[in-house]
Amino acid sequence: MNLLENISLRKYNTFGINASAKYFASFHSVEQLSEILKEKKIENERKIILGGGSNLLFTRDFDGLVLKNKIHNVERIGEDDVYTYVRVGAGENWHRFVLFCISQSLAGVENLSLIPGNVGAGPMQNIGAYGVELKDVFYELEAFHREEKTIVKFGLNDCGFGYRESVFKSRYKNEFVIASVTFKLLKKPVFNISYGAIEQELQKMGITSLTIRDVSQAVINIRQSKLPDPAVVGNAGSFFKNPEVNSERFYALRNNFPGIIGHAVKNEKVKLAAGWMIEQCGWKGYRKGDAGCHAKQALVLVNYGNAGGKEIYDLSEEILKSVQEKFSVTLEREVNIQ
Repeated sequence: MNLLENISLRKYNTFGINASAKYFASFHSVEQLSEILKEKKIENERKIILGGGSNLLFTRDFDGLVLKNKIHNVERIGEDDVYTYVRVGAGENWHRFVLFCISQSLAGVENLSLIPGNVGAGPMQNIGAYGVELKDVFYELEAFHREEKTIVKFGLNDCGFGYRESVFKSRYKNEFVIASVTFKLLKKPVFNISYGAIEQELQKMGITSLTIRDVSQAVINIRQSKLPDPAVVGNAGSFFKNPEVNSERFYALRNNFPGIIGHAVKNEKVKLAAGWMIEQCGWKGYRKGDAGCHAKQALVLVNYGNAGGKEIYDLSEEILKSVQEKFSVTLEREVNIQ
């Protein structure tokens, strides 16, 4: 086993935070992971699974074992009249998987183009964008139970998917390592272009006969126009979730703040635009040292170079407090804090 010590995690997290790990190891299979976990040296150490590092903020050095998931594989495993089923290793890059689906004319994930991170993080977060969530294309996953050293299958109803939520973030937090995810992808596309600016972007692109590749490119164009590239400016995408309130509370807020943005969701709830509220509190484009709030999208906190994770975290605390004071709405971080 290749167990490394005192390894910098800077290149393993998209914020570019220069924290270090006491121990670090990679695994390419469940069997390799099982062998690593048998090592006496790390038996009592804290452990964290690392995918693409795109939803993670290290506020200090990690005093334990960082396990890098490198399980790679993409294979068609079956089909029926409507769907093709594709099993994907959890260590595969998410956007590369989306491009694979587009190249194979398999529909369903085109709206999720350019989301950073790896496939294994998808079901943990129930990633979503532009009117589509992972649960909409999910069939099943296989996960390794850390203590029992067994593989467990989870179907759609077992995962407890919600808005940026699953059982792997709550009930089963730190119990399982996702090894593979199986998706059900449409042979014949059903386009979802009503959310956000997709229709306007398609018009700008001059598209007359729509394909999933066009939808994917429109989403890529929109994301690139609003969101910083982590390879250029350290960030983890949306730092905060969009909060939900009941409709009565939304109307009361709208009386006080006529410009407030909200979208009706199920159970008579309204999802508020956290970015708009953060912007109203004056944070958009704010910078202190190398920590800041992105100039084009207030939901995104950024590391302009050498900010420490604690600086980013402290900025998020200030933002949370100001939104609470102005709107009496409690924001929740989407990013995993370590």
